[in-house]
Amino acid sequence: MDEPNLTRRLLLAGTAGGLALRSHHSRADVAAPSPTARATPDQMEHVELQVNGQRLPLTLDPRTSLLDALREHAGLTGTKKGCDRGACGACTVHVDGRRVVSCLTLAARCEGKAVTTIEGLSAHGELHPVQAAFLHHDGFQCGYCTPGQIMSAAALIREGHTKSDGEIREWMSGNICRCGAYPNIVTAIRDAAKEG
Repeated sequence: MDEPNLTRRLLLAGTAGGLALRSHHSRADVAAPSPTARATPDQMEHVELQVNGQRLPLTLDPRTSLLDALREHAGLTGTKKGCDRGACGACTVHVDGRRVVSCLTLAARCEGKAVTTIEGLSAHGELHPVQAAFLHHDGFQCGYCTPGQIMSAAALIREGHTKSDGEIREWMSGNICRCGAYPNIVTAIRDAAKEG
């Protein structure tokens, strides 16, 4: 019987995959469909999501992530697909007021829960205080990570994690900005917290 050929690349890939699942965002509803597997029509599920205060009936493969349900089935493209492994925070949304990475959350597990995306954060045509602060302090550069940053920031303010710049950085550590706009993001969060 031949021994499997364990290479450095395979070892590192396996280790990185395991570590990605252990980051501080919720991982209770890990979505891991095979990229080639497709559900047959009799395997599809009828799911009714409550997204941004609207009822959203969908028919989905039971392995569909909340991110893909929002982007591909509901047309809500404000939530971004970054790493698709829960490590970058670009896909952060709120589920029952709690921030989650939607790429690792199964859409079917969100039935009966209130889902809020970046499109639903503002109210009555007015920007949310975090959105306004990001604009005022230029808390973005390319803007790709901005929806996830804003969703995380709104949650951490509500959770009361704004006692210091260090605390803000710690609670925002699950959101990566490849452009390096971190100082402006922290300033925006600090100012938005004063309004809340």
